[in-house]
This record gives sequence, structure tokens and C-alpha cells, in this order.
Amino acid sequence: MNVKILLSICTVLFFCEALLFAEDGKVLLITKFPSPPIAISELVVVPETNMEAYPMRKIREFYVPTGTTNLALHQPVAASCRATVGNLGMLTDGDKDGDDGGWLELEAGKQWVQIDLQNESTIYAVLVWHYYYRSRVYLNVVVAVSDDPEFKKDVKVVFNNDLENIIGLGKGADHNYIEDFRGKWIDAKGVKGRFVRLYSNGNFANKLNHYVEVEVFGKEWKK
Repeated sequence: MNVKILLSICTVLFFCEALLFAEDGKVLLITKFPSPPIAISELVVVPETNMEAYPMRKIREFYVPTGTTNLALHQPVAASCRATVGNLGMLTDGDKDGDDGGWLELEAGKQWVQIDLQNESTIYAVLVWHYYYRSRVYLNVVVAVSDDPEFKKDVKVVFNNDLENIIGLGKGADHNYIEDFRGKWIDAKGVKGRFVRLYSNGNFANKLNHYVEVEVFGKEWKK
């Protein structure tokens, strides 16, 4: 096919897509990413199976309703254990740099952090950075939403790569992935809830759990 004709078709498709989203009242979700580390010294050790393609991962494009914001910013955080490095407030403080001790560390084994959005909300996307200054794979990552702060009922799982049901929320079908400065985009598909809980079970380098930042994009319910 002639290159000019192909480019013309692509241009038309692009504008048709843009018009479609405009008609639906949706906009491209944009957030600020931290700068990539200058050098990563840790050798990447990855699972033999169920790995996401890397380094072909792209910054995912999400289109969300107008008025969608990061509902997690400066919201209170709870956890399953004490913080051994940093403090829980680091999870939602807006600082994504992750250097010079700018991360939260939790104890070894199965742990979770939980963000209280303060109000029932419709959630379209979650973006999480565990720790990207080392190219690690964090294990048994599960992200869930609920109106119950104890997550005993009405639990909706939006991401799950826990293939063996170690966390206890069912066997997952999502892929393991290598951490980097772009974080991990999770499509929440408009799930509704007030509390967002993120589980992990250590990483391939050690048994500890880390977070630099979590963003939860959505809109509060209008009652």
C-alpha cells in the first residue's frame, strides 16, 4: 500500500477515535511520571512463566470521563503491619521519585496497604509503583476495592497475578511484571467502592514489600 494512503487512513482513524471519545465525554488520562533511574545495579531475576512482555511495555492510554482525578492524593493509609522504612503517608503524598529513602517498606511475607478514599467512588484506573530503582518482580500482587474497610464482603478484584491463591482472593490470571519508573497501570473498569487494598508477598530479590506511590483515578459518587 502506498505510504501516503496509509498515513491518510491512519490520520482519519485517529480523528474518528478522538471524535468518538469527545462525544462520549471522555478525555485521555494524564499523570506525571518520575524520571527514570540513571542506573539500575540489581540483576533482574524473573519468574520462568507468566511474565509480561518486557521491555516492550508501553505507557498505557486510558480514556476516562471528564472530571476524573487522583482520589488517593493525601488520603489516609492503613496497613497489615508496621512500616520498617518510611511511613504510610508516603503511599499517597504525591512524591513518586522513590530515591533517598522516599519509599515505604513493610515486613516480609504477605502484607497489604489500604487507601481510604473517604467517599464511595467510581474507580477507572489504579497506578502503582512498588520500587523501580531495582528491576524487581513483586509476587502475588492483588488489587481489590470494597466498601467494607475489613474486606470481608463486597470485595471486587481488579488485578490479580496470584496464580496459586496465596493471598486468598482466588487464583489470578494477570501477568507478573518488572518494576520500572512508569509504574503499573491497572484498568479498574469503573468499579465502585471506598477502600482500595493492595496485596503483595515480597519480591524476587527479597521477602520485603515496598511502595513508592499509588494513584487511584476516579470520581466520587453523586448522591
